[in-house]
Amino acid sequence: MPKLERSLRVEAVVLRHSDWGEADRLLTLFTREAGILRALAKGARKPRSRKAGHIEPFTRVDLMLARGKDLWIVTQAETVESFQALREDLMRTGYASYAVELVDRFSYEEGENRSLYRLLMETLQRVAQLPDGFLPIRYFEIRLLDEVGFRPQLFHCVTCGEEIKPEPQYFSAQLGGALCPKCGPRAAEARAVSVETLKYMRHFQRSGYANASRAVLAPAVRAEMESLLQYYLTWLLERGLNSPSFLREVRKSGNGV
Repeated sequence: MPKLERSLRVEAVVLRHSDWGEADRLLTLFTREAGILRALAKGARKPRSRKAGHIEPFTRVDLMLARGKDLWIVTQAETVESFQALREDLMRTGYASYAVELVDRFSYEEGENRSLYRLLMETLQRVAQLPDGFLPIRYFEIRLLDEVGFRPQLFHCVTCGEEIKPEPQYFSAQLGGALCPKCGPRAAEARAVSVETLKYMRHFQRSGYANASRAVLAPAVRAEMESLLQYYLTWLLERGLNSPSFLREVRKSGNGV
């Protein structure tokens, strides 16, 4: 996005916001046209603010921005899709928070990525509409890794190149994929991975969502896939994620699957 633009109309998802000054909100936006942008919504915390209802987290919004001295300034805001269901259920809130946190961590300011924007939109819609957001989120993780250039190698051993066969294998975040039974034990940080979990990860990697969504995973496979993907994502980011702990607490409380 040209640095000299003085005004900008964008479609965006509000990833998060924080209080700024006495009455303003600082927004982190993932925009279709320009990637991550930081923008100030002046007066948004005032009781009669017309912007307040349009800039809540997860909201898909049409914005007019003006370039200020240090930040973009929101001059107009109109909701395109509110995703209200994401705020009415704790598990949906947790899944949505996880998706937007990953986008925030893996994106960079003013770096357009329309396909990732579309993936996030589709994921929020699925999580809002479906009774269980597990499959949409796992599919999102696999596809996000493609979009940001960290697609794991799941079909051949990343060390020796041998084809991965239908038997228990290993997975290395540092090496970026699956390891065969011969190479896996030699990689100190590699994790064992079951046949079923690796099968479904490969299925998600090469299938569209319509086919991936037909998968029926046993509870043990669900838990292993979630743990393995978070292990890989955390290694790539070199820091922990905040949302998974919230999801675990919701599950413990009995409010989620």
